[in-house]
Order: sequence, then C-alpha cells, then structure tokens
Amino acid sequence: MFNSADRLLLGLIAALTLAGCAAPQDARPALWLVEGPGGAKAWLFGTIHGLRDPVNWRSDTVEAALAQSDRLILEVADIENQAATAQAFAELAQGGPHPPLLQRVPPGDADDLAAELAQDRIAPGSLDRYDTWAAALMIAQAQASLDRQDSANGIDRALAASYRGPIGELEGARAQLAIFDALPEAQQRALLGAVIDEDAAARSTQARALEQAWAKGDVAAIARVSDADTFGDPVLRDALLVGRNRAWTIRLIALLGARARPFIAVGAAHMAGPDGLPAMLAAQGYTVTRLQ
Repeated sequence: MFNSADRLLLGLIAALTLAGCAAPQDARPALWLVEGPGGAKAWLFGTIHGLRDPVNWRSDTVEAALAQSDRLILEVADIENQAATAQAFAELAQGGPHPPLLQRVPPGDADDLAAELAQDRIAPGSLDRYDTWAAALMIAQAQASLDRQDSANGIDRALAASYRGPIGELEGARAQLAIFDALPEAQQRALLGAVIDEDAAARSTQARALEQAWAKGDVAAIARVSDADTFGDPVLRDALLVGRNRAWTIRLIALLGARARPFIAVGAAHMAGPDGLPAMLAAQGYTVTRLQ
C-alpha cells in the first residue's frame, strides 16, 4: 500500500515527464525560426508541461515547422517512461540524514509549512526522509494536482506522441533531477520557501496568468511570472534557467552545424528575455525570427 509520500512521488513522475469537457480553446504559443550559415534551420517552440484543460495549439504555422523539421528535441525524450523517472528520483531524493522538514524553514514559516502539508493532504513527517529539493517538488506537485493542472494536457507529451521522426533530448529525467539535487542546501530551502510562500488562491491566479501568457505567446509576461516564482533567487535562476539555457545553446549550435533541422520544444520560460534561447542564439550570430 502506498503512503502519502509514495502517492505524491507518482504524481511528481507524471508531472516531470516536469479535464474539462468544453471544446478546446485556441492557443498560439511563441514559435521562432533560427537560421544559420549554409541554410541551417531550427525552430524554437515554448511549451507548457501541464494545463487544466486541453487547448488547440496546432496552428498551420506550427504544423508547417514540424513538417520541415527532421527531428524533435525535448527536455526529456522518453517522457512516458515513468518507471525510469521513479528510479532516478528514488536514487537521488534521499541523501540524508536530514532534520525534520518543519525545521528546514525559518521558525516563522513552520506553521505555514504545516498548514500547507495539511491542505495538500500530506501526512506530517512523511517527507522528512527526503532531500529538501525533493520535498519541495512533491509539495508543488500536490498543489498542481489540487489546482487541476494535468500533465496529460502537456504540450511536450502531445508532441512526443504524435511526432513521426526521431526524438532527442537536451537533458533526460535523471539529469534534470540531478540539477535540483546539486543545489546548495540554502537554495533548496529557498525553493521550499517559494513553494509555500503563497496561498492556494494566489497560486491558482499565477498559474492561470502563466497559462494565458503561454497561449498568447506573451514572452514578456512569461518572464515576469517566472521571475516572480522561484527565479527571484540568483543562484536558483542560474541553476534552473540560465545555466541550462547556456548548455542547450551549445547543443543546438552543434545540431545546426551538423545540418540537422530540429524542432526544439522546451518550457516557455526558457524562451523569455535576454537569457532565453532565442536571445542566446541571436547573440551567437544566428538569425532568429518570430513566426508566431
């Protein structure tokens, strides 16, 4: 029988790979064309990993880009392999010993954390054996589940299921989790603090704002929402966003140099602002054109 932590782990697995009956609404997420020497081409598409309801995001422009591409590149290629993600999480998430989770937040926040655990139906003490980053992610997944954010509606999953060419990855599930595992404890606790910082109503409002910004391709709004979330800490921002973008830019330049025509679909926050992939590739001399 699963305890509450085990059930949350299964929810996290679904989210990392990280609802209604009404007709899907139209969405036009941001899409860029990247062009380089010798006719090199790539497409950058900002995704969202979970939505409350399905949306109609397959515009003619997106379909044309997919048709011209020769491979799909995701953050995690084998996004449906929940067993592999569970194994990686289990190996990385319990590096203790640790003090009880309630002692890993400032004393003034302990009551807020206890209330959050109760609201998320997480048994007291059930997360104590987990590293702080892992506990934070499991709480965040519980919050997303209560807010009806469904990873089954995630755009990366839909792309992986429908693409008929080869699918590659920029990280993979284990490498993605290892980024969190490598965070200093101070930043892990900052991540935990960010997760419990807002009440349910405020989190729901922020999630809706991010969904709407993504659907409209409003990268400036996406940047604002991301900065207001965990990226306010400069170490967290570099580890979870900017550093990954730098590494991905190197990978994408190599693909372009090999005359691949990749369709790159990653979280929309990675496309926003001067540290986003479009800006980084433009800074390397590539021509980057917004198509949608």
